[in-house]
Amino acid sequence: MWQERFIYFPEKAAIEDVVSDRLAAWPAMESFRGLVAEPAGTVRGTAIVFHGNAGHAGHRAFYGEALNRLGLRVILAEYPGYGPREGSPDEEGLVADARETIELAHRFYGAPVLLIGESLGAGVVAAAGSREPDKIAGLLLITPWDRLEHVAAFHYPWAPVKWLVHGRYDSVAHLAAFGRPVFVMVAERDTIVPARLGEALYNALNGPKQVKIVEAAEHNDWIGRVDASWWREAIGFLLTPSRS
Repeated sequence: MWQERFIYFPEKAAIEDVVSDRLAAWPAMESFRGLVAEPAGTVRGTAIVFHGNAGHAGHRAFYGEALNRLGLRVILAEYPGYGPREGSPDEEGLVADARETIELAHRFYGAPVLLIGESLGAGVVAAAGSREPDKIAGLLLITPWDRLEHVAAFHYPWAPVKWLVHGRYDSVAHLAAFGRPVFVMVAERDTIVPARLGEALYNALNGPKQVKIVEAAEHNDWIGRVDASWWREAIGFLLTPSRS
């Protein structure tokens, strides 16, 4: 109970409230797993976005706007228990569900598939992506942590968090042998997931990697502090053929 209240803040919504002219139910209304935004021209690949711990996928339309311009199809994956989806979120369930989403997207669209994880989503992406490396071209991790217990210790320094947190979201361990390119974005003034935890994850990575610290950014305002060239750099790094 303590962990669920600390990590997960789902917001429920009906399917009709999250779909729009730009965001269609994916893969279909009757089998909803998220939303999809298709680019206007040639499709270069598919990016699956796993959002943070609050709200729902419909709140992340900005990913579609930014990445469609680069020719990427964007799937805004929804978690069990969030938005229109039934269920209750926990680490095992979210990671298993993410693997199903990755498998389905790869089967539908083929390569390349990129995974984008924001905060909690970065932990989900690290775990799920590490188990499906043959289906993944690379990872973009936004405001990630190294291990969840370090985030908990930052917020609750007086508590024995190592014993209280039963879900680990240990991205360092999950990505130890990943080998695919990873782009890490750190918010300089993050007071939710301190920048040092994202930097620790980056330093632990063994494969092709790049890190960008967004100056003056907090955990939730980074999107207003990056521009089109930032997105081009990140996606260009992940889709460079020699790296993926």
